[in-house]
Amino acid sequence: MICAFGSAVCYGTASVLQAIAARAAEPGTGSGVDPALLIRALRQWRYIVGLALDGLGFVLQIIALRSLPIYAVGAALAASLAVTAVVAARLLDVRLSGIEWGAVAVVCAGLAMLGLASGEEGDRPGSDALRWSMLGVAVAVLLAGAVAGRLPDKARALVLGLGAGFGFGVVEVSVRLIDSVALPEVLTNPALYALLLGGGAAFLLLTSALQRGSVTTATAGMVLGETIGPALVGVVWLGDRTREGLAWLAVVGFAVAVGGALALAGFGEPPSTSPAGTSNPAGD
Repeated sequence: MICAFGSAVCYGTASVLQAIAARAAEPGTGSGVDPALLIRALRQWRYIVGLALDGLGFVLQIIALRSLPIYAVGAALAASLAVTAVVAARLLDVRLSGIEWGAVAVVCAGLAMLGLASGEEGDRPGSDALRWSMLGVAVAVLLAGAVAGRLPDKARALVLGLGAGFGFGVVEVSVRLIDSVALPEVLTNPALYALLLGGGAAFLLLTSALQRGSVTTATAGMVLGETIGPALVGVVWLGDRTREGLAWLAVVGFAVAVGGALALAGFGEPPSTSPAGTSNPAGD
């Protein structure tokens, strides 16, 4: 659980840095998915630091997924919103209200309950059909982002956020479906390509959402997409379980942690201009 929480800290801090960088980047064409946006964002040093934190968070996430049920790791990652709120309060010089501090406490309480109730990860290997399904979902995530630019602003932000969440969810499940990293076996595993495509699509959609739409709406969609679906897959198809007699505590902890994270989704909605107070696309 320590690795899962460490991953949430990395992701939550990275989100603040990347949001600042994405808003400072030059506007693109207005399409739902703009690959060139990543190139423009890379001109911002904050985005590069954020990517480094994302990389560290991903390593910690993989370690956590190898020893914890997906529902526990997913709830911990949703709690990165609490980290985002605290870090944003520091970097953007804004204050958390009493209600927002309460939401942070609720998230922490939910994670504590999950930590007490979580059992070991499931021992089911997962079927080939599930592996191919994850690859299909990853492709669908990318296609959904490609058409999101035709939607109204609020709907576009929600689709991009949900798409990013589903992409991150594909990564969570795919890690469990890769039984061996030895060559050449791993190259024939559809889960490897689902992980790469799902992760790449998620980053692309999330970066677009941070720049073009409501961060509140996008983040709420992302939390829902990356927690509920993967948790169900872990329980139904991969055999994730709780400690004996503590299933109720795991359900309550999951709901409390995700509910607190959603309550924080509206924190610090950035203005349409750069939160850093500059429109300089080259950064500083």
